Amino acid sequence: MNKRVTISMVMLMGFLAVTSCGKKEAAPAESTEINETTSDEGVKPEAGIENVLVIEGNDQMQFNKNELKAVAGKPIKLTLKHVGTIPKEAMGHNLVILQEGTDEAAFAAKAIEAKATDYIPASEKASIVAHTKLLGGGEEDTIEFTIDKKGTYNFLCTFPGHVAMMKGVLIVE
Repeated sequence: MNKRVTISMVMLMGFLAVTSCGKKEAAPAESTEINETTSDEGVKPEAGIENVLVIEGNDQMQFNKNELKAVAGKPIKLTLKHVGTIPKEAMGHNLVILQEGTDEAAFAAKAIEAKATDYIPASEKASIVAHTKLLGGGEEDTIEFTIDKKGTYNFLCTFPGHVAMMKGVLIVE
């Protein structure tokens, strides 16, 4: 690595050490996940979309959920919200859903080298079900996709160093 990259990495690690210590943010009291076509309160998701999922990432390198659920064969509308304030160059978040059986660690190692494509490795396209854009503080991205096969699909943030804390599962029933 050249000197500039080394200095940047040291600064980032120092920043992460300082911001990750201290009081943890409390998880929201109520879920923002909607898995039914109507609820008791009469809230209806968009026509044709049964699986409406919302997940948040913060400046402490955490998703607010580590489990999402969806119905197989129905369109999924997933929104990732970066509720922090730090720009994506220092604290970017994305959400990548992997095919079943994909080696998470190997995928993450290849993602670190894919800065030019926002840490989505082109060589691993076949391992990806869907992914959001890389977001900075205050940004959000919504993606729509369908998974026909029931199963458990791992998801993770591929920004360097985040996979250790920012991962979970999408359970498709």
